[in-house]
Amino acid sequence: MKNRLIILLIVVSTTAYTQDSLDIKIGQMILTGFPKAEVDPQLLESVRQGKVGSVIIFEKNIPVKNSYLNLKKITWTYQQAAPIPLFIAIDQEGGRVNRLKEKYGFPRSVSAATLGKSKLDSVKFYSEITAATLAGLGINMNFAPVVDLASNPDNPIIAKVERAFSKNADSVALYAEAFISEHRKLGVFTALKHFPGHGSSKTDTHLDMTDITNTWMEQELTPYIKLIQNGMVDAVMTAHIVNGRLDQDKLPATLSPKIINGLLRRGLRYDGVVFSDDMQMHAISKHYTFEESIKLAILAGVDILCFTNNIHGSREHTVDKVHAIIRNFVLDGTIPVSRIDESFRRIVTLKRKLGGEAERYYGDELAQLQAQLAEKDSLLLFNQERLRQAEEALIEVAGKQESKKKRKK
Repeated sequence: MKNRLIILLIVVSTTAYTQDSLDIKIGQMILTGFPKAEVDPQLLESVRQGKVGSVIIFEKNIPVKNSYLNLKKITWTYQQAAPIPLFIAIDQEGGRVNRLKEKYGFPRSVSAATLGKSKLDSVKFYSEITAATLAGLGINMNFAPVVDLASNPDNPIIAKVERAFSKNADSVALYAEAFISEHRKLGVFTALKHFPGHGSSKTDTHLDMTDITNTWMEQELTPYIKLIQNGMVDAVMTAHIVNGRLDQDKLPATLSPKIINGLLRRGLRYDGVVFSDDMQMHAISKHYTFEESIKLAILAGVDILCFTNNIHGSREHTVDKVHAIIRNFVLDGTIPVSRIDESFRRIVTLKRKLGGEAERYYGDELAQLQAQLAEKDSLLLFNQERLRQAEEALIEVAGKQESKKKRKK
């Protein structure tokens, strides 16, 4: 994995500005989902071409039978096709936001709210189990932990569904750091969400715009401040909330230069990867055209735009379409090439860290997987041969019976 990354980095960094290098850099800024519990040929080709740099797993992508082995085969297929290693992501927070459910044979998970009432050792215990499961599956980016505060107990998308550790900012920072530490031990990246804080909202950004101007509190930044200072942030995911106290133009945070480039990057001195929340959520898609939302998000400072194709009532968008839109904005000067280069630098800086414990763990697991698959393939071929022989025998018997009937006549 590291060799692929190093070779391509040399090519891209030493080549003068070309269409190929631009396409690769744009591709690294795109995350997408896929429709079924199998490798999608169209997405696989986009991965091969370097037009997509990240893939996300949802419950719909988990095979019902032999879930662990077959999901691992899917992630491995995508990863092996990529010229630069992929971020293979998932929302595995625990509790309600839990793609790898027990019914598929995966370990039990608990919600952040439950862990927030427990000792720190419990957070470490469940986080280690989660990280080990993800590493074994070849999933290297967990869109967790949620560092929103449970400040509004009636919040339909955070507190009410137990996604926040606590309403106390210091406790959230402490528990989030434990969660992140266990993931890092196995080489699984994490992403803090939802910047600059979603805990005080009264409505759901999946459904429409959410304005938290009058409910947001400055202490919602505390977990970000502490974790950034402690060097515990791999990535940050933005919220689609509107906060007039932070952006008087009332742009959603994902589209706001004042919130991302201003507050997060210059104010909190964070220069790592920023993911958007799903760009197809209705807080964005109902109020901005597809092209406009892409342009604004990139100019605001988002590095990786998420198009999961998993939002009910939202149009699906192909990687080719997203890639072409960004490319056209660059070619006509709307988005400077330097802006693409900034994101590419941040992304590959993080991807350089892929490997280590996770690669060794994954490598060992893969060897076992391949052996098991080979055994299953051999058994399948054996059974197919037996079936073929049985069919031939039946045909032969049927032929003899038909001959007897004719002779009797």
